[in-house]
Amino acid sequence: MRKIVFLLLSGSLLLTFSLSSFAQREVNEPLVNDGVYEKETIKQRIPIPYPHLREADMMWTRRMWRILDLRERMNHPLYFPTSRMYDRSSLVQRLMDAIKYNEINAYDPDVDDEFSSLISYDQILTKLEAKDTEKPDISPTTGEDTTIIISGSINWAEIRELEIKEEWFFDKQHSTMQVRILGICPIRVYTRFAQGQEDDDLSMGGDLLRMRLFWVYYPHARTVLANTAVFSDFNDAQRNSFDDIFFKRKFSSYIVQESNVFNNRRVSEYTFGGIPNMQESERIRSELFTFEHDLWEY
Repeated sequence: MRKIVFLLLSGSLLLTFSLSSFAQREVNEPLVNDGVYEKETIKQRIPIPYPHLREADMMWTRRMWRILDLRERMNHPLYFPTSRMYDRSSLVQRLMDAIKYNEINAYDPDVDDEFSSLISYDQILTKLEAKDTEKPDISPTTGEDTTIIISGSINWAEIRELEIKEEWFFDKQHSTMQVRILGICPIRVYTRFAQGQEDDDLSMGGDLLRMRLFWVYYPHARTVLANTAVFSDFNDAQRNSFDDIFFKRKFSSYIVQESNVFNNRRVSEYTFGGIPNMQESERIRSELFTFEHDLWEY
């Protein structure tokens, strides 16, 4: 619910009432057990530990950046629900809660993608245009000047993409090609209309913008993600966690960047967009597959 508070300048009267909000609603905890048993398994999970790696065993490494379009069917468990629910949350909702309550740190994507600068929860809300705002008004009952405080709300449906930073490597100790995720960055995709554009002109459309919200260092976030259940289409009693999805690579994505001598430039910086971008992304993926295949002799 969206709350609007009328506050008289004299401080003598405080009036609060609620309006419906399409972007976000309050979630109340059930007063009884909403089920036939207590769900405790997910809450007690710990992440699957990674095997120890030595620098001497790193025969080859390559850093990659990927984009996950959360609207793709395979990625729906990461995207939904787009409104708050008590027993379910989307990946970004869980990360935002963890940042708000200092379970994990968030890093500023406008500085770099190397986790060098922190960003606060309030700064993220500003990017989402979800902070409380004040608006001067006149009280309908007393005629005196008042201030309307409009509580902000996050439009979760706008966070439609994720960027993943990962490192591929060949471990000669175990003779395997492996990959580990280093960071996750939610991306807000929204439409910005021209200033002064009337409601009748909204059908003409506006500029589609993409904004990186924050980076999360994935190894530090694994415990939080391992304790958060993901909806299963087949069985409500056997739910995976977000960490399971990333550990098992159960998502759809495409490569947008690889480590290179040109300041780690992105694919879009040296191709012509659209189909050439996807062709270059597929070339990098195929090159990675071919390298692993050519390590062996038959």
